[in-house]
Order: sequence, then structure tokens, then C-alpha cells
Amino acid sequence: MTLNCKRLNDVLRAVAVLVLTGVCAHAQQRPPAVPLVTHDPYFSIWSTNDKLTDGNTRHWTGAQQPLGGMVRIDGTAYRVMGADPREVPALAQTSLRVTPTHTIYTFAGSGVEVTLTFFTPALVQDLDILSRPVTYLSWEVKSTDAKSHQVSLYLDVDSRVAVNSDDQEVVWGRAHVGGLSVLNVGSREQKVLNRSGDNLRIDWGFFHLAVPDNEHPTLATSDASMSEFAKSGTLPADDDMEMPKQPRNGAARLAVAFDLGNVSAEKQRRHVLLSYTEDYAIELLNRKLRPYWERNGQTVQLMLTDAEAQYSALDARGEKFDVELTADLERVGGKGYADLAVLAYRQTLAAHKLVVDLDGSPAYFPKENFSNGCIATVDVLYPSAPFFLLLSPRLLEAQLKPVLDYALLPRWKWPFAPHDLGQYPLANGQVYGGGERTEEDQMPVEESGNLLILVAALGKAEGNNHVAEQYWPLLSKWADYVRHKGLDPENQLSTDDFAGHLAHNANLSIKAIDAIAAYAQLARALGKTAIAEDYGKAAKEMAAKWQQLAIDGDHYKLAFDKPGSWSQKYNLVWDQLLGLNIFPAKVRETEVAFYQKHLNIYGLPLDSRESYTKLDWQVWTATLADTPEQFQALIAALPRWVDETPARVPLTDWYDTKSAKMIGFQARSVVGGVYIKALADKDVAAKWQGRAKQ
Repeated sequence: MTLNCKRLNDVLRAVAVLVLTGVCAHAQQRPPAVPLVTHDPYFSIWSTNDKLTDGNTRHWTGAQQPLGGMVRIDGTAYRVMGADPREVPALAQTSLRVTPTHTIYTFAGSGVEVTLTFFTPALVQDLDILSRPVTYLSWEVKSTDAKSHQVSLYLDVDSRVAVNSDDQEVVWGRAHVGGLSVLNVGSREQKVLNRSGDNLRIDWGFFHLAVPDNEHPTLATSDASMSEFAKSGTLPADDDMEMPKQPRNGAARLAVAFDLGNVSAEKQRRHVLLSYTEDYAIELLNRKLRPYWERNGQTVQLMLTDAEAQYSALDARGEKFDVELTADLERVGGKGYADLAVLAYRQTLAAHKLVVDLDGSPAYFPKENFSNGCIATVDVLYPSAPFFLLLSPRLLEAQLKPVLDYALLPRWKWPFAPHDLGQYPLANGQVYGGGERTEEDQMPVEESGNLLILVAALGKAEGNNHVAEQYWPLLSKWADYVRHKGLDPENQLSTDDFAGHLAHNANLSIKAIDAIAAYAQLARALGKTAIAEDYGKAAKEMAAKWQQLAIDGDHYKLAFDKPGSWSQKYNLVWDQLLGLNIFPAKVRETEVAFYQKHLNIYGLPLDSRESYTKLDWQVWTATLADTPEQFQALIAALPRWVDETPARVPLTDWYDTKSAKMIGFQARSVVGGVYIKALADKDVAAKWQGRAKQ
């Protein structure tokens, strides 16, 4: 008997899905990249290896920004972070654990256990703390063999942390602030907000390594620090600070060493503060804006002093937050889902910069990492929004208002919403579509629909509609555009613009219909009854026509004119989340049943054209499921993909479902979209949104 290829593929796919359904109960996933220091698009350092000693730490772009760590045990040096010095052996890494705000490595050997913890207090509901650019790096050391051991610790920071490329000259020095010894390094030229782009690192401002005096450190600013500690356990004299140097040609390493003396079974602890500060961070419509933590005139010195004084309390808050959020994520989506959402937590935040506008209000800007470098991209705000709607609606408002204000300006002459505000960190006006852009070059239905939906979702999360009320004429203009253009879209781009233009896009049409219904919902909430009735009726009529245009046997089409095609209808999720109920349940049920027949080993393809997918949209699509079993079936491949993807970068959101390889994009904020499953749980959403209002 023979088995044809199609049947064999069906059998293999079914087996893979059954096997993968059990993956969610496994141990924590292997992160493709491990978050270490994660604050904003410029201050973002990761490990891209299974072991912290397998390679140097890197900026999210892949550029090396080495943090070096060693421990000497009874006179023998071992590496615990970084690949250098290569002649020094690595202490065995025994575990790695990632939580929303902590990354915890454990090493053991020669009778000693060392726990190395990176703690970024990314407490998303506390903007003062969230905006503070400080990560705490701590050590816990103890003997494991009932003997006493002589132990000393070492950390250094390569000066590449303060420049875009290692041929730029840096200057360095020391300071003393309120019980802290501080080593600093920055570029010599200090060209503030000098350019925009994607694959760039910051080259203005200063990196600070701050060490509490009461922990008895030894500090050095010397290129020879690492080799000298490895050889003798001591640090050399400081290099000449009068002569700027390039990192590639002998610029200083900022180094600290701790002599712990005799270490027994009782833990000894030490910690340092890693910080990066800049006077100005974002330019908005030619206004230079400062980081949010500076809004009351706080100095770098006071910020570091406060950060040190609050360390213990913040660490306790972070641990409590980690436990509580992780438990909620696991309860609503299972272990595999929770691990994915935890890994997305700091990445989502680190793709943004929080600044203070001239009126004192927060303004929050995402960078479209490794796409085109745009700032405040509306179709990036849209997929990341579930994270903020759940945990900090105030931050979503701080993202939306700069875009809405820009669209009110006379310079924006289009009847639809803008795509972006520029290229990071310069938010001086849209760049997408080029200088002589046409309607077809942009995303008219996409971005207008996105903003109508997000303003409605924000009003629901905040418990009031003050944003909708403030920008009502603008929203009304976009609602009129979407009403006339959205049911059967012309040859337009959507957020999945990498797939090219597509006319009659069924998923984009869903967005338009739900946007019209969301606008009607807002009108009703604001007492505009006639408008609500008019647009509510229009949305229902459009939804009925959509079903006729899109139906294709056992599923709904990718495009109305393409029989035999299909696509993920992830935009349909708002029909449930906003309580619009424009589409009958059978649409959702039909699609969910169809998707389960088209899963590949690493996930559900975006549509019938290619085998690639989007990470965020898969979870949106899975959230359409009516039962936990259906949800698990649709996301079962994701933990395996996280474990096995060869892309050792901060989570990509665009990859192939057959090979697990990254197609493009990395370290983007859109991974916050995986929080949509938690947002869809009414109890979990009410709990976290209630806290955000306090």
C-alpha cells in the first residue's frame, strides 16, 4: 500500500499538533535571547547564547556591548559573563530563570555557588520608576561543600556601550555621589539627537557604573582591568583620562572588584547600578524633550542616590509583581503561554522611550526596530496595545496623543490617519510613503481603523472617554473615510505590508467594520445618539455583506476575489473584546475550526500565500477560540518555536512556520500583543486595570 504525499503531510501535521499540545507543561522555554539591561531602544543589552559565558553581551541590534564578569575562587579565576578573557575557564552555568523584571543566572564550581541577577524595575504602573534608567546587577555567593573559600568578584563594562561604533572616541572619569562611587563614560563629541535611523546606538549622554561605598569596592578605569584581575585578582591604576580614545584602540573599561574574603555557607551579597542618561531623548515636532524622570529637574546624581536608597524595596516589589503577573498569565493561557508573555514583557517596554512633553504630561514613543526605524508607528501601536490596555492604559494614551495631535495640524491634509511621526528619535512628521506620497503609498484604512479601535479600547480600559471627546472631530473624519472605503478596500497596504498591496482584503475589511462599530460605541457613550444609531446600523449592514463576499466553503477568503485562499482573521478579536457583537459567532467558529487543519510544526501561517507567520497575530487568532482546548491547539507550536528557532535575537515576530527561521524584525514592541489573551479574561483585566487607576 502506498500513501500519497498530501496524505502523508496531513498525517505528520496531525501528529505534530498532538505532540506539541503537551509542550505547554514543560520547563521554562530557552529564550532566543536573554534580557539583561532593558530600558529603551538605545539602552538595551542582551545575551544571545544559552550560557552567559558563551559569547559577549550585545545591544539588541547585534552590535557588541560587552559586560565582563569573573569570580576568583581560592586564587583561580573563572568567567561568569562574556567570552573574555578566553584563556580563563567558564564557571559552569547551572540554571537560568527569566521573570518579568528579573533575569537570574546560577553558576557552581570549586565548592562555590554564584547567583547573578539582573533586575530592571520595569513596574509599568509606576511611571517614575519605569522611566528611571537603572538596572541593578547583584551577586549572591555561598559555599556548597561545608568549607570556607576565598572569593572575589569582578565586573567591567566596555566603553562601546556609549557609542554607535567602536571607532568613535570616548572620554571617561570618576565621581562620588551620596555614598556611591561612580564611573562614567561617554562619547567625546556629544552630538545630541544628531541623526535618526534603525541600526543605530546612542552616541550622546553617559553610561554610569555606580557602586555603594559600604560594599567596599575597588574601582578602575583601565583597558588592562580584565587581564590584571584574571592574573592577580587586583585592578590596575586608572588610564590617562586626558586623552580620548576609541574603544577599538584602548579606551578604558569601567571596572569594579569586590574582595569577599572567606565565604562560607552563609550568603554574601554585593550589587551595582548600571545606568545611562542623556539630557534630551526625543525630538517631537522640533521640540527637544527630556526623559520623563527628569521632569521635575531631578539631576543624575539625585536619581542615582534615590535608586540606591530604594533598591531593596524595589526588588521586593519586583519579585511580588513577577509572581503575581506570571500566575495570572499561566491561569488564563497555560504554562507555555505564560513563558512567552514573560519573555515579551521587558522587550515590549524596551522598544519605547518615555519622555515628558512641554506641558508636563508623559509622551511614550515606540521605535519600529529592524523594520524601517519609524517612531510612533500606528500599526505598531495597534498590535502592542493589549499589553498596555491590560497593565497601563495611561501609557497607551501617552502613545496615542502625539499621533492625534499631529493629525490635527494643518500640515496633515489627508482624510485618513497618519502612519508614523518620523524616524526614531526624531518625531518631526511622517516619513512612510516618501516625500511625494500618494494614498496608495500609505495605509489609509489600516491606520484609521487602528486608531478608532484603540481610542474605544482605551476608553473602556480607563473607564472614561476623555480622549475620544477631545479628538472627536478627527475621529469623525476618519470614521467617515473608513465607512466609505473600508468594506471592500482598494489596492492598499495593511500592517502586514511586507506581503505587499492587496485589494479586497477580507481581514482589513473586518478591521474597518469593527472600527465603525467602535466609533458608534463611542458616540453612544458621549451622548451622540443619532450618530451612534447611524454608524451602528452601518456596521451591521457591512458585516452582513462581508459574510457574503468572504465565504468560501468551510472558511472565509484572504481576499474577496480570491477563491481557495485564506488568512488569519485576527482583527475579529475586537468584536469580542469591545463587546461589539457585529459578526455572528459562526464566523469565529468557522475560522477557528479551519485553522486547526492548517497548522505547521512551528505555528499557523499568516495566510495561504506563504508559510511565514506573525507571532503576535497567532495569539490574537487563538484568542478567538471558544474553549481552552482550541486555544491550546492553536498556540501549542509556539513554545517549541521559542526553544528551537535558530534566530538568537530578542523575539522576532516574523518567522517561518516550517523551518522556525526568522524572516525579519527583532526586538519589536509588537510582541506585547501576546497579552491579548490575558486582556480577554474579564477578571484578570479588571484586576490590573483597577490597579492602574489607583
